[in-house]
Amino acid sequence: MKNIRRLVIMTMTLFVLSCSLDGVVDPNQPSLEGVVGDPSLQNLNLLAQGLEARAVNSWGGFITATGSISREMYFFNASDPTTTETLIGKEGGMLTGSEPQLTGTMFGRYQAVKSADFILDAVERSEISDTQKSGFRGIALTFKGYLLLDVLELLGDNGVRVDIADPENLGPFLGRAEGFQAISDLLDQGFAELQSAEFTFQFSEGFEDFDTPTTFAQFNRAIAARVAVRQGDFASALSLLNDSFLELSGANLGTGPKRIYAQGGTELLNPIFKAPQQSGDQYIVHNRFISDIEAGDARINKFRLRNDPVARDGLNGTHEINVYESVTSPIDHIRNEELVLIYAEANIRQANFTEAVDALNIIRNANGLGDYAGAVTEDDLIDEMLYNRTYSLFGEGHAMFDLRRYDRLNDTFLPIDRPGDIIHTQFPIPPFEVQ
Repeated sequence: MKNIRRLVIMTMTLFVLSCSLDGVVDPNQPSLEGVVGDPSLQNLNLLAQGLEARAVNSWGGFITATGSISREMYFFNASDPTTTETLIGKEGGMLTGSEPQLTGTMFGRYQAVKSADFILDAVERSEISDTQKSGFRGIALTFKGYLLLDVLELLGDNGVRVDIADPENLGPFLGRAEGFQAISDLLDQGFAELQSAEFTFQFSEGFEDFDTPTTFAQFNRAIAARVAVRQGDFASALSLLNDSFLELSGANLGTGPKRIYAQGGTELLNPIFKAPQQSGDQYIVHNRFISDIEAGDARINKFRLRNDPVARDGLNGTHEINVYESVTSPIDHIRNEELVLIYAEANIRQANFTEAVDALNIIRNANGLGDYAGAVTEDDLIDEMLYNRTYSLFGEGHAMFDLRRYDRLNDTFLPIDRPGDIIHTQFPIPPFEVQ
């Protein structure tokens, strides 16, 4: 039985077991029978809140995987040798598809995707209004597309399984291009539903200012613009940004919905934050980020100098990550700073160089740098754009895919820190998932 099928059945079982022995529905997690068989508005609201919560899961493994492969960072984790061996291609070692960073990410993403499927199924059986149905469909389809993008990015040319609605008849793995199109279609369908939607549920504070059909649709279009850039469809990216929350004044680069973390009970902690200067598990910044940064670039503050340089398994570094302040710091789903960089990239690739330079200067000026003074050619502006994505989006899961789509995820552009190491470009499909 395929692992995703086991995941689907496990998720369904968790819903069923949530019903108490006395037949009283747990208010924190309605049962599958109660929701799908005769879904109430209250239970659908709880499912929507649960979907947002599940979209936060498994972020640490995703960042460890992408950050290690792209030589952003090394996760010195004594209990997991894959972080300094397999992910770094030690002695030519290849990825197997069984790495916990991949399987954990896939489990978390597909668990959330299945939650979205439950919502879509339950809505069809409900007696709520059409506008309320559109609201539930809008968020479910948006989150499905958003979450499946991470899986496709990790697997690359190996594709992504989009359809898991029927655990006994899972859909096929779609190729890379087909996968991107399927994800884009999900986002478009979600956006269409949001145009005539009513929200009856309550998001966490992470979606403050993005918790109405209109503002959530802006989040949808922002993710769709990210997908379009990954597809190389730059004209569409510009069009999609028009309906997103892109803002070009430079004053609101941090605006955007966020993953929320908290202490206590079953709450999740920010998985990237590590106590400063600790000698145990720590995300160590690759030395190239310290040596390559422009003088005066305020993004140097994302890297904290260690009192003692650290080394493990032949790898070393002088700085540790200083991106988040505490274990409860939120992590962006997507923010305006990324949208400005998408706008710059799309304009570069559409030969709108003046617009691109203006956008790049927004990012440069916000980080203490003067206006761009280099050559105004496509190649030079791509270099400048990638420099800014490298530092603005450091440790947020973009570098591996940025380098790959510009043919820089290789030893021509990235350092080899140990003789025999290799640079991976994608993960294989886990062996228990191959059809």
